[in-house]
Amino acid sequence: MSAVEEKLASLGLTLPAVVPPLAAYQPAVQSGVYVFTAGQLPMVDGQLPVTGKVGAEVTPEEAKELARICALNALAAVKSVAGDLDRIARVVKVVGFVASAHDFTGQPAVINGTSELLGEVLGDKGVHARSAVGVAVLPLDAPVEVEIQVELVSE
Repeated sequence: MSAVEEKLASLGLTLPAVVPPLAAYQPAVQSGVYVFTAGQLPMVDGQLPVTGKVGAEVTPEEAKELARICALNALAAVKSVAGDLDRIARVVKVVGFVASAHDFTGQPAVINGTSELLGEVLGDKGVHARSAVGVAVLPLDAPVEVEIQVELVSE
């Protein structure tokens, strides 16, 4: 087990299986020393635990927890191409999408769920640039979707 996965375990978390693509794409691709993930939904065992818009059917607190799940799914996607999460030199960028009620403006606080998990698990390597964007709707009526880009230590 990698040090990153040991850290996850110490937090009571396990790395899930890679979420299968919903369309014509790969969960993650590597280009040089960078891994780019596709947008990761908060799938748990093949299902979305909650659907709807944040600020309407979904509370900001629920959405923040869903963003943590997205981060775990993104790390699983990274591992699927990098082979070992200990190869992560740093998280470079996080882009978070929040399906928002028309008057909801708390997207940054929702995506903090992803940012905070990456910091807990990776320490300084988890510090990143970020965008948090409100959108009208996401695939499968998911409340949150997150993609990450990481730099790897070369083998």
